[in-house]
This record gives sequence, C-alpha cells and structure tokens, in this order.
Amino acid sequence: MSTTGLEAFDSTVQKTHIWLNDIMNEMGWEDQRERAYLALRTVLHALRDRLTIEETAQLGAQLPTLIRGCYYEGWKPTGKPLKERHREEFLAHVRYAFRNDESADPERITRGVLKILSRHVTEGEIDDIKHLLPRELRELWPQ
Repeated sequence: MSTTGLEAFDSTVQKTHIWLNDIMNEMGWEDQRERAYLALRTVLHALRDRLTIEETAQLGAQLPTLIRGCYYEGWKPTGKPLKERHREEFLAHVRYAFRNDESADPERITRGVLKILSRHVTEGEIDDIKHLLPRELRELWPQ
C-alpha cells in the first residue's frame, strides 16, 4: 500500500529508511533514527563542502531524492571546496553537530557513515571523491 500516493515519493522514503537502518546497524544505535539522520546529514555536508562543485553534483546524483535534498540543504557553492586538509578540521563538523551527546565519537561516526555511503554509491564515484581529498581525509574511508 502506498504511503504518499506517489511511487517516486514512496520509493525515496523507503530508500532513505534503508540508509538510516544501515547507519543504525553500523553504529549500534538501535531505534535511534534521529541520531542516524544527524550523522548522515552532518557527514554528507562536511564531505560536500570539501568537494568541487562538479563532484558535489556527481555525488548528489547518486543519492536517493530525499537524502539528496538534505545533502543540498543550505549549500552555498561560493568559496567551495573548503581548504580543510586535516582530519581534525573535518571531524570538527561532526563534533559540533553532536556537541550535546557526550557518548558520540566523531571519528567513529564519520567512518560509519562513509562505510554506508560506500555501500550505496558506485565504486567509481567513491574513488573520484577519495582522489580529491587530502591523505588525512582519505584515511577516514573504510578499506
């Protein structure tokens, strides 16, 4: 039975639930969908802002429609990519988003989300993204 009455909307909601479930399973966050969404959104935004405009669009094209909307939310392409070259600069975005969660480990969250991203986005696109990142940021991706 259709939830929204539109196949495209139902499909993207279902795909988004799959991504969030994957993150919850990866992180051991049972029934913490909001936390998984925050992790996904934050890591995607931090990654997006480190990519060229062209690569940002190429990654966005592979995301489910609903996640794509979150990905582009608040994006201002002027001044991109950011010149963050160090792991701690990148992780600071996640640390800030989870500032009220003392149990949050920004590096573990980032690695978990990137692992799920690697599962759902083509290998070629992931390779293109990694190629653009400095070594310290590439090292956050799963092997």
